[in-house]
Amino acid sequence: MSEQVPKTPRNSKTKSSETQTKARSNSSKSRTKPTQQAEKKPRVTTKKTISQKNNTVKKNYLKVVFASLIVVILAVSLWLYQGLFSALAMPSTGYKISIEKGSSYSQVLQQLEKDQLLPSALLAKAYLKVNAPKNLQIGTYLFKQPISLVRLLTQLSKGEGLVMTKITVIEGTTFKQLRQQIEKNSEIKQTLLGKSDVEVLAMLGVPIQHPEGLFAPDTYIFALDDTDLKVLKRLYQQQEKILNKAWQNRTENLPYKTPYEALIMASIVEKETGAAAERPLIAGVFINRLRIGMRLQTDPTVIYGMGDNYNGNIRKSDLLTYTPYNTYKINGLPPTPIALPSKAAIEAALQPAKTQALYFVAKGDGSGEHTFSDSLAAHNQAVADYLQTRRERR
Repeated sequence: MSEQVPKTPRNSKTKSSETQTKARSNSSKSRTKPTQQAEKKPRVTTKKTISQKNNTVKKNYLKVVFASLIVVILAVSLWLYQGLFSALAMPSTGYKISIEKGSSYSQVLQQLEKDQLLPSALLAKAYLKVNAPKNLQIGTYLFKQPISLVRLLTQLSKGEGLVMTKITVIEGTTFKQLRQQIEKNSEIKQTLLGKSDVEVLAMLGVPIQHPEGLFAPDTYIFALDDTDLKVLKRLYQQQEKILNKAWQNRTENLPYKTPYEALIMASIVEKETGAAAERPLIAGVFINRLRIGMRLQTDPTVIYGMGDNYNGNIRKSDLLTYTPYNTYKINGLPPTPIALPSKAAIEAALQPAKTQALYFVAKGDGSGEHTFSDSLAAHNQAVADYLQTRRERR
């Protein structure tokens, strides 16, 4: 008996094919769907990502701030340097500025600004407040080389750069000649023109009414544009110092009652001296005469008493004409000095040489020296020798 094969339905193949097709379709859908869903899924921002972004922004901001700060610092540094430490734009001939008594740094800055030398008045004032400089040193300054504002202000506080002027007052000069010398000096500021000698002494605070002999001859250095009054004050103070010291060290038993009398004698010694080494000896002769009541009989006093009438020659009639200074006609010392005596002459008058001589006369040989004699007879012979020497030299 044969087996019977079951019959397959006709559409089974078709159904199977459809089933397979559906399966493949479903499989395809199952494969593609997750991909589509992944593409559409939004990105998730985490705290870490936000932090990284913030850090990046912060770093960029700090870089900008730092760069800006560097630019500002450089700009301020350049401003400070140009305003304080760079060379001022001075004229080719240099820059001159005068500091008067009582002047302030503010006035100096105003002058610099007026002269168009100050880069920044604000910066200069700030610098002065921070550094609190010393007091200004009065005088006239001349800056020839380029100089910074800081260096200029420093030199003004130290007195560096002062323009100086030299005055040489020769011993034996009269006060009248001294005033003329000062008036002719264009580097001295004139404030005493037209003032009398008495007025000048009052301005100096000098209690004596006659100026002769009160000012020390020497070489002095003054700042440019110092006043004539300041010049005279310094010469007066110097002479007072010299006289006081010499008076303290004087030889005992001299015929002077006051230092002023010694100053009068010193002025006579100064005018009679041709050789500096003879000053003490000449002073000794005059002191010997004072001690015995003998008149000094010295020609320079006669000449001083003649004033403007003296024309370079002294005659016998002049010796016989009375004036308060003619020591041929008066006893003792004249009323005032007759010239500005040097320190050496003052010391000679107060420390004279010990001598018996009462007379002296020039040798006439051009040496400026004198022949000293103890007696009138010896003196007359010395005078004859002097006249003979002069005749031979002609």
